[in-house]
Amino acid sequence: MPRPARRRFDEEFRCRGNEAAVDELVAADMVDRRRPDGWPGGRAGYKQLVRAWREGFPDMRETIGDLIAEGDKVVGRFTIDATHTGNFLGIAPTGRRIRISGIDIVRIRNGQIVEHWYAEDALGLYQQLGVAPPPAMPGVRTRTAR
Repeated sequence: MPRPARRRFDEEFRCRGNEAAVDELVAADMVDRRRPDGWPGGRAGYKQLVRAWREGFPDMRETIGDLIAEGDKVVGRFTIDATHTGNFLGIAPTGRRIRISGIDIVRIRNGQIVEHWYAEDALGLYQQLGVAPPPAMPGVRTRTAR
């Protein structure tokens, strides 16, 4: 089962920021299905993405809720807890605590991640940082500035 490689990747790289783990656990030509526009692919892009998270949220901790494996794919459900104390993708530090959840899928071949799909609560993140408005509640009128 590819589950041990996946768990080690989460613990070493995402939680501890150990970039050497990427070179070992991610294929050089890994396909990231959610890579931001303009970012490099493969290992370099993945390192850049996690660097951005760790710069903005140095105390970031990821808790794995579930790891479900079938064939060569592993689905992970996770929660990220962190404090926004550094620049994050152009957002100045707010000092706010955040908690978001997400799900990702990796395909593993020969002990390395070769493909990655990722979905997180980005809107919830931006709302917690105060850079997106809170959701409108049905039936609740909001006040407008006068």
